[in-house]
Amino acid sequence: MAGVSARDRILAAALTIVATDGVGAVSNRRIAAQAKVSLGSITYHFPTQSDLLQEALLGYASKETVRMQELAEQYRDTTIDLAHAAQITARIAQDFSFTEVQFATFELYLHAGRDRSLRGAAGECFAAYDKLTVSILEALGVPNAEQLAPTLVATITGLQLRRLATGSKDDDISAALIALLAR
Repeated sequence: MAGVSARDRILAAALTIVATDGVGAVSNRRIAAQAKVSLGSITYHFPTQSDLLQEALLGYASKETVRMQELAEQYRDTTIDLAHAAQITARIAQDFSFTEVQFATFELYLHAGRDRSLRGAAGECFAAYDKLTVSILEALGVPNAEQLAPTLVATITGLQLRRLATGSKDDDISAALIALLAR
């Protein structure tokens, strides 16, 4: 971790702990050990656990927003067919499946339901997914893309959560989306 700031190591350690053992397992001692920093360094950078979790989720939201914006730009002013759109979505879902980031993200989304200070960051994540979905729906020529996007994002998120909870890698997200959008 040479060259990585203590602050960034703390954030990465917090996300790793959230991903492996949940938000309840986050403690300053555990973060300090994982990040190889002093206990004082944690409270220097983050006065409260809520501040730390908020920064971790905001950092993730920022990275995810950039990634989704880059993907959305690829489909601006293009036309694609339903099968291609479903393949894109399935690829994105597969890239995200069963990763430490996915576990941490779902943990933090749930925690945002309890901690209002995290809701803005969670909203940013969903807004990034909505924007990409709007781009793909518009490329498909789907009317009311902005209205449909949040429902599709929620559907995909739900399917991802189902895959995560059941351990099933067999759920065919692309087939489900083709059936849903074809109607």
